[in-house]
Amino acid sequence: MKECRIAWSPGEARIAVCDGDDLIDFALWRPGMPDGYGDTHLVRVQKAAPALGGAFVTLADHSTGFLTGTHQEGALTAARVTRSAQNGKGLRLKPVSGKAPEGDTPRLVAYGPTPLEDIAARYPDLSLCCDDPALMAQIPAALKPRIERVPQAFDAVLEAYCDELATPQATLPNGLRATITPTPALTAIDLDDPSPDQRRQMDGFTANRNAFPALAREISLRNLSGAILIDPAGVPLRKRPALGSFLAAAFADDPMQPKMLGATSLGLLEVVRVRGRAPLHEALASPGGRGLSALRQILRDRSGRKAGGTPVLRASLGVVRALEADPEALAQFALCWGASLTLTMMPDYPDAYWSFAP
Repeated sequence: MKECRIAWSPGEARIAVCDGDDLIDFALWRPGMPDGYGDTHLVRVQKAAPALGGAFVTLADHSTGFLTGTHQEGALTAARVTRSAQNGKGLRLKPVSGKAPEGDTPRLVAYGPTPLEDIAARYPDLSLCCDDPALMAQIPAALKPRIERVPQAFDAVLEAYCDELATPQATLPNGLRATITPTPALTAIDLDDPSPDQRRQMDGFTANRNAFPALAREISLRNLSGAILIDPAGVPLRKRPALGSFLAAAFADDPMQPKMLGATSLGLLEVVRVRGRAPLHEALASPGGRGLSALRQILRDRSGRKAGGTPVLRASLGVVRALEADPEALAQFALCWGASLTLTMMPDYPDAYWSFAP
């Protein structure tokens, strides 16, 4: 039976759709740190770039983006965000047809759907099982009738599965293992067979073919996008092109509709998946993601401690600034802890490191 379970912590909802013991969909929703995906803006064209097929534009917050199509420099035009900032690049937008919104300066016209709304639309018959009343104030009005309160949204198994999504490894059927390495140009996925002798009655081709549905699910759960190269495990070079049709079939239910492009001369299976929201690894490794993860871990590990005191979080400049920009998350932490959190900038701390004193 399918379920949509939402685990809430200060500033962040982890949304997991399960079918029995299988995790089939996952998203992060950070109300105080929106990614802008799907938002409609009135933008100012700054510089045309015909060779790139578009123009660079400025938004109301003075950030920049790239707008597809031909546009006159200095003009105001309505545009919708089709790709959130990721991989070191800014927003990508496309023109919105119809009557242009009124105004003579750049402005945000309308917000796009949240990750929760996206998942709710994909699974319209599922209740949204939530374990924290603090989330209720964040839920769009149209979804509130679908909310079901539960004592605990994530059990230990689901918690462990979601934690695994933050690692570069994924366990696949038939003893295969995937190592995922994102780079600025592409994502490389190496399939490995640590114990081939334990699978004497199944050849490497069949093992890879049977693992593709799980691999496709991992790609979707982690929201890997752009160019993806997959190196099959233990399959001779001449047989690898024949794996393409099985990999394409494994992507059939992916909402981003990945395309299997074939096998390279080196035998790597080439896939392209449309970029939309930032991939999970970028969302988790961002300063805001690091900060919200720290808040969740502090509250998870607080067992036995009395409420109150003067809690202090020491973190990098980027992490502190990201948390300061989300006062609602800090207020929710203070409500859970029983005292306001003091943020201290540590210039020598990398974003991945923080310390806490209760």
